Amino acid sequence: MQKLEKLLEWGGMRRDVAFLIISGAALIFSIFGISPFPFDMAWTAIILCGIPIILEAVIGLVTAFDIKADVLVSIALIASVIIREDFAAGEVAFIMQLGALLEDLTVAKARAGIEKLVHLTPRTARKLTGEKEEILPAECVQTGDILRVLPGEAIPVDGVILSGETSVNQAVMTGESLPVDKGPGDEVSSGTVNQFGAFEMRASKVEEDSSIQRMIRLVQSADAGKAKIVGIADRWATWIVVIALSAAAITWLVTGEIIRAVTILVVFCPCALVLATPTAIMAAIGNATKHGFLVREGDALERLSSVKTITFDKTGTLTCGIPQVTAVRNFRSEYSEQELYRLAASSELNSEHPLGKAIVRCCQKEIGPALQTPDDFRMIPGRGVQAAVSGQIILAGNPQLFTENGISFPEKILHEAETYLKEGSTVIYLAVNGMPAGFIALADTLRQDSAATIDAVRSCGATPILLTGDHENAALHIARELGIDEVHAGCLPEDKIRWIETLEKAQRPVCMIGDGINDAPALKTACVGIAMGGIGSDIAVDAADIVLVNDDMKELPHLLRLSRRMMGTIRLNLTFSMTLNFAAIVLAITGILNPVVGALVHNAGSVLVIVNSAFLLTWKNE
Repeated sequence: MQKLEKLLEWGGMRRDVAFLIISGAALIFSIFGISPFPFDMAWTAIILCGIPIILEAVIGLVTAFDIKADVLVSIALIASVIIREDFAAGEVAFIMQLGALLEDLTVAKARAGIEKLVHLTPRTARKLTGEKEEILPAECVQTGDILRVLPGEAIPVDGVILSGETSVNQAVMTGESLPVDKGPGDEVSSGTVNQFGAFEMRASKVEEDSSIQRMIRLVQSADAGKAKIVGIADRWATWIVVIALSAAAITWLVTGEIIRAVTILVVFCPCALVLATPTAIMAAIGNATKHGFLVREGDALERLSSVKTITFDKTGTLTCGIPQVTAVRNFRSEYSEQELYRLAASSELNSEHPLGKAIVRCCQKEIGPALQTPDDFRMIPGRGVQAAVSGQIILAGNPQLFTENGISFPEKILHEAETYLKEGSTVIYLAVNGMPAGFIALADTLRQDSAATIDAVRSCGATPILLTGDHENAALHIARELGIDEVHAGCLPEDKIRWIETLEKAQRPVCMIGDGINDAPALKTACVGIAMGGIGSDIAVDAADIVLVNDDMKELPHLLRLSRRMMGTIRLNLTFSMTLNFAAIVLAITGILNPVVGALVHNAGSVLVIVNSAFLLTWKNE
């Protein structure tokens, strides 16, 4: 169906281009008085370009009494034909359709960029039928289908694991920085990533509930018509129709020259005014798309331009959501820290747990890839691992593991470990041959560009604030690294809402940036909500006004400046179009402009407005 719609849309655009080319050639022939037919060639433009305008105006008036620009254009066309100014009528119709085509091209380019972002979640799924495995499109999965998901693949639909053990990275959905162990009976969500171990699952939410369909709905909702400022322009257009008709009637009565009245109708068409805003909004949406933002509605960019405060969630937003080894502490003189690190990594070499894998990954990266394969390995669920490496028995895990094995750690080790725990780290304790040896601290580290992003946000005139559910020590540690002065820790969803409402009551419009289900209420409450949508929560994304699809935070300052540039372009377009309209009206009343020149001046203004908006597509903040 979507392909058919695209073909029809493309076919309609090709037809419009063909009609414009034919109409343009006909108007050139009309200028030079060339016509192989017994009528003015301008009639070709009137028929091909003018009749669609008149039909749209009539349908709008009859069905909804909708008075818009096309009503005044239709009146101008008919009046020009009545006084036999065929060229003026053809010119008005031609330039109006040319302006509409330019707008369509601007919108199409913006939406084409957005549609590229739809393909972020899996397009296929592995369906099991008996012993056979069939690869089929994700949208063809039915509720109850049995699927297989291999290591490293994104989960195509929501479902429940039937068999297999794994760990799923769902940081963006839940706000958890560490992957979550999953087994039979556990639920898995579309778009989350299977980190290791193949598993089989039963599909529970498919089709319209899938991530792909959610993204398509976001594309379809990227509609500039919802922006408040567009509504203002529409109301102006309605009043202008009344003013134009009144001015034309009064001028005709006072001067007795219908030509002046017709010229007023031609130049007073609010085409540029109506085109000024949606073209700028859609061009800005297209620009934002190229920088990884999916904007659901133009109103979001309008509101973003007034934001003075940006509140950030921590986990998965300012941090990577991937555990890294941040410290190795050794309390046995016979081992160096590097040797203890290698022993710990070797003992975890066969581990399927994400923390064990993180230790192996970091050790191989920092010290070298050569690790000794353990002679004996045993996974102890909920506790840790036991392994034999180079004739030594290694225990690595949480305090319960050592309590059960009768091993107690000295206060010195526990006290130092506590300092890391207070900063939000996870501590893996180590023992060698039944004796306490030390510990390894792992933490979710800052995104590489978080500090630069916070500085750039501040330079844009916005104040960064940290709103997080983490405990105060962890929050303050991150805030100090980023230079954030205002921190609110231990926040439940209702606490985040309360802080946002407090800020907005103090005339500090808030943009909230978050990623998980727990951020959804705050995203909905804030003046503007931006969701981290790489593999994000359906609830968070649906609650947000803008989705940062690739989670690239360094683009946030560009979006802030783009929103302000967009509003500047809209104001310039509106000022220019209104100034041009009223100047042309004065010239038409005094008889300086005739319908032909008036149509050229007025509609050229519409084209200039659209071209000015189109510059937003490629705007960059230098």
